[in-house]
Amino acid sequence: MKRLIGLLLIASIYSLNVAAQSKSATEQTIRNLEQAEVQAVLKGDTATLFNKLWAPEFLVNNPANIVVTKSDVAALIRSGKLNYEQFNRVIEKVSIIDNTAIVMGREEIAPQGVTDHAGKQLTRRFTNIWMKRNGEWKSVARQATIAAVE
Repeated sequence: MKRLIGLLLIASIYSLNVAAQSKSATEQTIRNLEQAEVQAVLKGDTATLFNKLWAPEFLVNNPANIVVTKSDVAALIRSGKLNYEQFNRVIEKVSIIDNTAIVMGREEIAPQGVTDHAGKQLTRRFTNIWMKRNGEWKSVARQATIAAVE
């Protein structure tokens, strides 16, 4: 009986360890995708944003307090209204729930050109939602709020 209990305990610990490693690998994948998004935004790389990172139904509740679609964001990029000299995303928490990842933190941004607040330093709070479909993680929604303008 003691041997059976010991084996069950070992199996339970092993299962928890495997689950933790899997979650850790998924979290690292999401963190990598978040940084890929930052780099694509800095470069104006719409091919990466639209074809690799963002789902077709991608929505943003943007810092101007307007809900925009993927095509609206494309128009903002084309018009130069989404143009940053610097973009640093600090992830404070990643939560994985089944096929959904919720990412929260802050962004430090230096807008340039005709972008609102150009020449200033912005701090924003953000929440990004990713979903895994057909084996791929795609960003489906985002919310960003300006916390400080310096």
